[in-house]
Amino acid sequence: MCVDPTPPPAASLTRRGVLAGAAALAGTTTALLATTATPAAAAAPRRLGTPLTGDLVIEGGTLLDPGTGDVTPDAVVVIRDGLVRAAGPRSRIGVPQDAPRLDAHGRWVLPGLVDAHIHLNTAAEARDAVRKGATSARSGSTNFYQDIAVRELARQAPVLAPRLKAAGVFVTPDLGDTVLADPDLTELARLKDGVRSAEALRRVVEVNLARGADWVKTRVNERAGLPEQDPLAQVYSHEQLSEVVAAARRGGRGVLCHSYSEKGCHDAVTAGIRSLEHGVYVGERTLHEMRRRNTYFTPTLAAIAGLAESSNPVLAERGRTYLPLLKRAVLAAHERGVPLAAGTDSSGGTVKPIGREVELMHAAGLPALDAIRTATTGAARLLGLTTVGRLARGYAGDVLVVAGDPLADLTVLSKPVSVVRSGLPV
Repeated sequence: MCVDPTPPPAASLTRRGVLAGAAALAGTTTALLATTATPAAAAAPRRLGTPLTGDLVIEGGTLLDPGTGDVTPDAVVVIRDGLVRAAGPRSRIGVPQDAPRLDAHGRWVLPGLVDAHIHLNTAAEARDAVRKGATSARSGSTNFYQDIAVRELARQAPVLAPRLKAAGVFVTPDLGDTVLADPDLTELARLKDGVRSAEALRRVVEVNLARGADWVKTRVNERAGLPEQDPLAQVYSHEQLSEVVAAARRGGRGVLCHSYSEKGCHDAVTAGIRSLEHGVYVGERTLHEMRRRNTYFTPTLAAIAGLAESSNPVLAERGRTYLPLLKRAVLAAHERGVPLAAGTDSSGGTVKPIGREVELMHAAGLPALDAIRTATTGAARLLGLTTVGRLARGYAGDVLVVAGDPLADLTVLSKPVSVVRSGLPV
């Protein structure tokens, strides 16, 4: 996690072990979940490795479309093979008679949410994220490429993990035991000053890309969740960040950057990062650059709010100081047209509901619909997920069913009544 200290991974969490475990778990889940498919699909033999998807009709709820803001009472959503085939008022939708039903009468129905900054190190964390409403996500890095395995697990057994964009290992000055994540990283352990030279920075990016990372994660400041560190201290210069961005772009990848200080934020944005993470002290000139460059802001409000509740007095004071500053930065970004994405920065075995981040976006001053968009259409655009964030024909069959009107009470998002992933009830 970027804010809270991350415990060292268990000895069993090697890259090979995670991949093997994911494969075994996916195979087990395919068998266990066969009963959720249609009778015909359940009877047909499944080829090993074929991703599991489902058919489902969700009927009777009030449908919210974050893309348009439209609200449709007594709606029907028809999902076939994990994709939405139709969504709208019952009077206009032909309801297939052979599909399983989910009764949503008295409930609200909206697309599954997107957590644009989360650290998923275990299968248990991945499943917990889905259960709490994050049906899609972007990794904020892992210690040993666990997120690469989670991404594949999500493809094989969707109910066990969010649709994931992986970031591999952190591009940071001190890799620590992460040099053991891949044999091609071990040579960096002999560097006296750590990962700082242009050659070393490029090396970590290139290894990440070779291992299949979708994004590159780096930092410009130290961490807020470690009391001995100063989050305003800068660890990489504009030139070093530019090296990371250039190496990522050569591989067709964007960069997300852990940032706190105004100078750090400005250096990161002008170096060409794709999204700014945390950004407590982001200033007017940097917001202007972000709007001009279409750089996203992922403030991770829930993580900063968590610091304020820490038993450590240094972290608690830090959280109390940072949270109001960050809320003002979020509102300023929104007012200036900077795109926002919701992310919880969950890690360390505790997965925060992405709905809580949406609540805090609203508390910062965003209208309820705009707050919801930070975890649906907005975050989906950042991640390049063109079929996520709405429930319309051709979109993913990822659904959240909640107890009340989220436009009136956003707390319902943190306690979903039902979650559907690729047409399969979780």
